[in-house]
Amino acid sequence: MYKVLIFPGGTEIGLEINQALHLCPEIQLFSAGIDTSNHAPYVFKNHFIIPSIYTNNWIEKLNEIIAQYAIDYIFPAYDDVIVALAKNAEKLRAKIISSPLETCLVTRSKLKTYKLLTGIIPVPNIYDYSHQINSYPVFIKPEAGQGSQRAVLVENKASLDHLLQKHQDYIITEYLPGEEYTIDCFSDREQGLIFCHARQRIRIKNGISMNCCFVSHKDDIIFAEYANKICQKIDFYGAWFFQLKKDCYGVLKLLEIAPRIAGTMALNRVLGVNFPLLSLYEQERISIEILFNKTHVEIDRALVNRYSHKIDYKTVYLELDNTLIVENKINPQLIKFIYQCINADIELILLTKHQSDLQTTLKKYRLAGVFDKIIPLAEAAKKSDHITDDKAILIDADIRERQEVFSKLGILTFDCSMIEMLLDERS
Repeated sequence: MYKVLIFPGGTEIGLEINQALHLCPEIQLFSAGIDTSNHAPYVFKNHFIIPSIYTNNWIEKLNEIIAQYAIDYIFPAYDDVIVALAKNAEKLRAKIISSPLETCLVTRSKLKTYKLLTGIIPVPNIYDYSHQINSYPVFIKPEAGQGSQRAVLVENKASLDHLLQKHQDYIITEYLPGEEYTIDCFSDREQGLIFCHARQRIRIKNGISMNCCFVSHKDDIIFAEYANKICQKIDFYGAWFFQLKKDCYGVLKLLEIAPRIAGTMALNRVLGVNFPLLSLYEQERISIEILFNKTHVEIDRALVNRYSHKIDYKTVYLELDNTLIVENKINPQLIKFIYQCINADIELILLTKHQSDLQTTLKKYRLAGVFDKIIPLAEAAKKSDHITDDKAILIDADIRERQEVFSKLGILTFDCSMIEMLLDERS
């Protein structure tokens, strides 16, 4: 059993690491982050608040958590955290799933990265001063930024001068108008690059790939050439990626390199390449063999809803028709909740006015044996007369049934659209 602390757990990176590892039987997950609103408490049962890495006592507080819960590994999930952990590796009581310190430092600086790889692979033109620029637009971004944060397309010299006066950490690069790609890679410290697969970033929001698909095998060969050349200059342990964008002539030029998990690496994960798990194995020096399902797949990402609540219930009553079975199909979200209740030892009672033979229907939909109790009712019966537990909830698509139960008993009732609030996906 490996105890792994994802830090910080609420980033898109942390959420993908959680998604990749939370069902692995040999891993127990923990999360830590600063005291600010984020998604980590909704997906981790073990989430801890620690000070910012820019304060003096964050290592002490992190080590307290590591010692208390016998954490084996810290999995960094934010670019600045990668560098902070790598710099302080000897002070930490757990191992870090990361590439070497020098790699973390070089890749955190775009200028250092571009300088190191100039002449190795195409990099964008860098302008030192605004008077060197002969044509606009140009692109400016923080020298150590990520995810398109504070990146700006500048159309003229006046705008550029104004922005440079406000921000001293900007670098000025040529504008790359073409298609953008992320190349997901995996390296072993002894074998070198052992996996490389490119995806086109079709729709991007706040620097995050919201829609991606893999490139053709022919194009993938070109991206692999770039990856191998990068590996000749930079050492990587585990998962890493780099991004390319075409210039106005169609030449692929480097945007950035990061020695970490990317949120949209999920596109590879669903085909068999679990980058977070493989990165842990790389740190453990476990022999790695990658099994990749070669088939077409496209990913499209959107907001997901998760909820916290204080509903205390010991029994769930639910209807069969139009609730568990909708248009002759099982409601998969409700089935998920039912098995969540089984895991939590919550009583399940089918309270139904189903008109056909009930046992035949349950057998047809493979639901026989799921419920602790089954109470068949006549059409005119009142469900409230059969609900005896005051710590109960009712799930029923019929609003009249829910109103009758709520009016008489005062318990909470839910229709199918409300079930998502009851799901607990914390790992």
